[in-house]
Amino acid sequence: MVEDWLANAYEGMSRRQFLAKAGATGVSLVGFAIAATPVAGEIINTPVSGIDVKEGTIPSGTFPMPIYEAKPAAVGQYPVVLVIPEIFGMHEHIKDVARRFAKAGFIGITFEPYAREGGVLNLPDIAAVRKVVDPIPDERVTADLDVLMAYAKSHLAGQADRIGVTGFCRGGMYTLLFAARNRDIKAAVAWYGPIKPDMTPGVRTFGPLDVAGQITAPVLGLYGGADLGIPVADVQAMEAKLKDGGKKAEFVIYPGAPHAFYADYRPSYRAEAAKDAWGRCLAWFNVYLKS
Repeated sequence: MVEDWLANAYEGMSRRQFLAKAGATGVSLVGFAIAATPVAGEIINTPVSGIDVKEGTIPSGTFPMPIYEAKPAAVGQYPVVLVIPEIFGMHEHIKDVARRFAKAGFIGITFEPYAREGGVLNLPDIAAVRKVVDPIPDERVTADLDVLMAYAKSHLAGQADRIGVTGFCRGGMYTLLFAARNRDIKAAVAWYGPIKPDMTPGVRTFGPLDVAGQITAPVLGLYGGADLGIPVADVQAMEAKLKDGGKKAEFVIYPGAPHAFYADYRPSYRAEAAKDAWGRCLAWFNVYLKS
């Protein structure tokens, strides 16, 4: 799985070659996870004009969980989208996605799932990141999402009955797991989240396919046909199980697109697929959160 992810994310380059390429183009790593290694010229930066952004913490048990939110600046009530980070945590790309939702008329709220471990922003490579992230139980992450959901419901500018969830990579898996866990979720969009993840006692005992029958929200899945870590057959099985259960589901597979094709700061980015997928994502939330 690690080798597959690296092959997809770095397009066959060694990490040293990739770092050299990034350095030659003068990319700024400020705010990005070092292990993700962004590439200059492809990073999308959504300006804050017309939106309000803020960072802070909310209590998850006794722990102050870091969050980031973006909302339209105009006074009003808006639907909310919870944004679940990739394995790299709440770094600049994920914050930018929250701003993109704000520009589209939603409140985008994200959080740092790995803050208790000190975060993964400054770790040198994916192996170091996985050493921190892999032992964290899914139950802890989804419990943090329960807290984030409660915060969204109480948001003064939010519409408590119009809350959706989206996430990327591991966050895409948590999108599906959380949609199964919390029936107050009104719509879900999963970006290349594993469908049949490896099981580990004390960490993970079920995956999205196992709990598909518990999902009530409409689900949009956005996947790459060339994702080396998520077989197309798994994606098709998830869609079929949801539809067989009478659920609204649409899973789109982009031919030739690798894992993380929406990650505009990595060479896995595919502009055409990313643009189409983002349009579908917004359309999905417009229908199920705004209509």
